[in-house]
Amino acid sequence: MKIIFNRSTVSAAVAPLMYTASGKSTLNAPDGILIDAKFPDECILTTFDNDKGLRIKIEAKVLEEGAYIINAQKFNQTLRVMTGDEITLTVDSKMVANIVSGRSSHKMSSLPGSDFPSVPELKSDRSFIVSQGAIKKMFNQVSFAMGNNDQRVVLNGAYMKIDDESVTMVACDSFKLAKCRRKTELINKNTNGNEHLEYAFIVPAKTVNDLCRLLDDDDEALTQIFVTRKHIVFKIGELTFFSRLLDGEYIDYERIIVKTHRITVIANKEEFLSALERAALITEEKIAGSVRAHVKLDIFGDNIKIYAMSVAGSTYDEINVKHENDDILIAFNNRFLIDGIRACSGKEVKLTLSSPLGSMNIEPESSEYKENGIEELFMLLPVRTKD
Repeated sequence: MKIIFNRSTVSAAVAPLMYTASGKSTLNAPDGILIDAKFPDECILTTFDNDKGLRIKIEAKVLEEGAYIINAQKFNQTLRVMTGDEITLTVDSKMVANIVSGRSSHKMSSLPGSDFPSVPELKSDRSFIVSQGAIKKMFNQVSFAMGNNDQRVVLNGAYMKIDDESVTMVACDSFKLAKCRRKTELINKNTNGNEHLEYAFIVPAKTVNDLCRLLDDDDEALTQIFVTRKHIVFKIGELTFFSRLLDGEYIDYERIIVKTHRITVIANKEEFLSALERAALITEEKIAGSVRAHVKLDIFGDNIKIYAMSVAGSTYDEINVKHENDDILIAFNNRFLIDGIRACSGKEVKLTLSSPLGSMNIEPESSEYKENGIEELFMLLPVRTKD
């Protein structure tokens, strides 16, 4: 195989491919990039770690066809230190890959393309087109609530529900829940005769995190999503990203959400976040291998007193709020609280709760969001404290 690449083009293509390569420097197929070159100028680069993968087609001058695997990390590092405008990649009969740019050359071992893991079917008769910006924002909003190695496997990801006019996303674990629903234009691309969109699936946490980096913030940018029984495929510009789905039935999240609370608090989002970040100087400091993670909220009159204490010191803050009904003293994991407040849209957030041992809901205060077809709810369970 012999290929001539434009160095900037191949470097830009390889960077996202690293998300789905293991990052190890060993010569194993899941650690490598499959380079498949065909006459006259077609070159397809693929990485796949057996759970998720990326594929991109780039322009290149193919002098000799072939399909070989080279280590992704070493190839990426080599491209970054080369200085010429063109990169020539050659693989000889002894499976030695030679990368040449100007007067510089670098050799590494390769594997035959036939050793690469079997890639799932990347198209299906069930698909739709949706805004990249809308999907990315929702992934970012719910990602903090996804489970981390939860014994209930379905919680280790984000639940997505698609219908003809909206996308719903939910993530939760034993302490927090995030639910977002957004009315948005979806283009039905089904070819199986189904006139309506009706999908529900669970996207693994690692896949969600990769998509947050790959998707564009622009609401005008589109992605086509293909859904199969076990996989999901995103067409993002020239990139094709694919991943396994989590198998199982998601929990009945609507039953968990408390919809009627006695106490309502409306706070300025940025003021509240600033106070909580200052409290994090105490709550996130490791003392003797442990972390004092909770922060107390003393909601009294038109103020929230925010304080935390540990052997390293203490912190106190106070912000003005609008408050209805009872005063209350309640504690939360400070990082969970910060993530929930940050994920909520708007300049002001509405907190609703009933007791120091019950959950608290966080929602945008403005009704403008619901009027525009956007629903957001973030729920946290409190921390029981002895002091």
